[in-house]
Amino acid sequence: MSEIRGEKWVRLENAIIARLETHGTRFEIIVDPKLAWELKEGKDVDIREVLKGYIVFEDLKHGKRASEEKLREAFGTDDIFEISKIIIKKGQLQLTAEQRRKMIEEKKKRIIDLVSKYCINPQTGLPHPPARIEKALEEAKAAIDPFKDPETQLKDIVKALQPIIPIRMEMVTLKIRVPAVYTGKVYGLIVNTGNLLEERWLADGSLEAQIELPAGVKVDFLEKINKITKGQTRVEVVKKF
Repeated sequence: MSEIRGEKWVRLENAIIARLETHGTRFEIIVDPKLAWELKEGKDVDIREVLKGYIVFEDLKHGKRASEEKLREAFGTDDIFEISKIIIKKGQLQLTAEQRRKMIEEKKKRIIDLVSKYCINPQTGLPHPPARIEKALEEAKAAIDPFKDPETQLKDIVKALQPIIPIRMEMVTLKIRVPAVYTGKVYGLIVNTGNLLEERWLADGSLEAQIELPAGVKVDFLEKINKITKGQTRVEVVKKF
């Protein structure tokens, strides 16, 4: 593959484009697909490792770099690392067909593991073996999103499997109170993990919410919230069913 010289060699092999259109301009950067998605999911990733080159393009195909003026107008800065974070988090990641296939296969394996671990056959009270779950996934033609955590897809996957095999997943309802300073980061996690049953915004800006989610992902969900809020979130189990 060809390379474009800049502050860092732009490596095009094993890379994808992250793209964001804003202020009338399309901004493009070259990134590592796995690390870029981890950053997009909110994981702690060094942006220097994510980037395959320290250049923001207007037209990558023709090697046209974005001017500092346009960068400052669109992002309020010309800092390549801050701009790249915004492009990755708010923009789109352009996967190749092969990259998408591999990501889906990885998510599929994890989903099968979760279904086997957290769900049972209500007729026997025992979990389904992984091979049976995989066959049912194929029969159900269940859609697997390569960009979402397997945990956040679990409930929809189980629903898709129910016409194929007898399966049940234990659910839990949590009541959560999040301090105002963290609501912006936590709200997206809540919505993407389970069903938001109720939300109430208090006078001090804090959020009280009730969320229904698979009991098996509760621990992982609470670990993520506690990490974001530094343990300042109050959680109460309302019911299990």
